[in-house]
Amino acid sequence: MSTPAPGEPGWRPRLVALDIDGTLLRWITGAGTTLEEVPDAVRAAVRRAARAGAHVVLASGRSPHGMTGVADLLGLAELADDRLWIVASNGAVVTRYPPLEVVREETFDAGPAVQRILQLHPEALVAVEERGVGYRVNRAFPTGELSGDLIPTPVEHMVAAPVSRVIIRDPAATVDDFVRLGEELGLHGTDYVVGWTAWLDLSAPGVSKASGLDHVVDALGLTATDVLAIGDGRNDVEMLRWAGRGVAMGQAVDVVHQAADAVTAGVDDDGAARELERWFGTADADADAAGG
Repeated sequence: MSTPAPGEPGWRPRLVALDIDGTLLRWITGAGTTLEEVPDAVRAAVRRAARAGAHVVLASGRSPHGMTGVADLLGLAELADDRLWIVASNGAVVTRYPPLEVVREETFDAGPAVQRILQLHPEALVAVEERGVGYRVNRAFPTGELSGDLIPTPVEHMVAAPVSRVIIRDPAATVDDFVRLGEELGLHGTDYVVGWTAWLDLSAPGVSKASGLDHVVDALGLTATDVLAIGDGRNDVEMLRWAGRGVAMGQAVDVVHQAADAVTAGVDDDGAARELERWFGTADADADAAGG
């Protein structure tokens, strides 16, 4: 008998891919950052999925060291048969945890693209991850937007060698400004994604959360049709289209909704938990929310 496809009776996710900010964690109003606290209902639902045998994979634009703490908040390692898979830096870095080990990294020459962007936005902030430490930055980013230590570094030194990702941020610009910027530049040899604010992530061509997750499912002997993916940002579009079932958070913008198979409630209403409950039930929600 063939395995049921998504949407057919009997289908159930074998891997759950979860964005973090705006999906598991709630946004702090007006701050551009999220509260580092997983709501009880969401934590319970994620843990039920793991207990049911689904591989739970965090997939985020965060750097690897900015994701392990969320895995710890969810208590995923204690429920897994093997080390967790984590897809970081919008798919450019794939790791196992614990301990944190990079198993795949996609790098590119960011210099030409960064130079072109700075010609149009000369006051833009630039950051490149310094793994395990924080970020090298040309100037300070708004408080809370980057994790770890911020190391002042000239831009030309940041991009002198291949990197996995470059962050461009202009607090004086708008998200629409950066959407237009990406379209106008037609960046060659580089992929880009625009965040919730005037935030641009540059990566190697073809790199996305979907490409990172594709490496994970291949290693696990699964396929994209086995995957339930939930996300809320423009950097989730490829992942939602790739997954057997892609679900957008209620507060996501239209382009994210259009990429998804379904839309759940917003992050403030525990939308991720509602979608997971569809597949993994609610039986032990009270006990698990209390830390069971």
